[in-house]
Amino acid sequence: MSHISVLLFETVESLLADRTTGVYIDATFGRGGHTRLLLSKLDENARVYAFDKDPQALEVAAALAQEDPRFTIIHASFADIKEKMQEIGVQSVDGIMADLGVSSPQLDQAERGFSFMQDGPLDMRMDNSKGLTADEWLLEVEEEDLANIIYQYGEERYSRRIARAIKQAGKLDTTAQ
Repeated sequence: MSHISVLLFETVESLLADRTTGVYIDATFGRGGHTRLLLSKLDENARVYAFDKDPQALEVAAALAQEDPRFTIIHASFADIKEKMQEIGVQSVDGIMADLGVSSPQLDQAERGFSFMQDGPLDMRMDNSKGLTADEWLLEVEEEDLANIIYQYGEERYSRRIARAIKQAGKLDTTAQ
């Protein structure tokens, strides 16, 4: 199944505001749909920098960087934009776009550990080469902290009951569990 970029034209048109040059950032490259359209609208003097941590996104981005010298991929979180741009000597940009959240390719691939529709390892890392997997994190987190996270981010009123059940279950290895 191919990924369809959401609000593709609207995002790029709004970002450019009738400009054809400048320095732009795609904070969440993903599969590159927005970046490719952006590059198609820009002249040869423009630059586009993209950030991502997902290994599959980085592969797609590396191929695009080979095709288009105006494009550079940076293997980092968008939280590091300021630091990374300063490192490469970019002091200001003309626009930044970000598509926050989990992408449909991440949900479609059970092995990424995000999907609740297909059974897969309980991973849930954007960059699966770094950090704890979700199953490892669940073993370490305190029940109260887990309940607070479920309540705050999931807006779940039964967060304490859910956290207790998760902790009592012990090691969870798959998304189906």
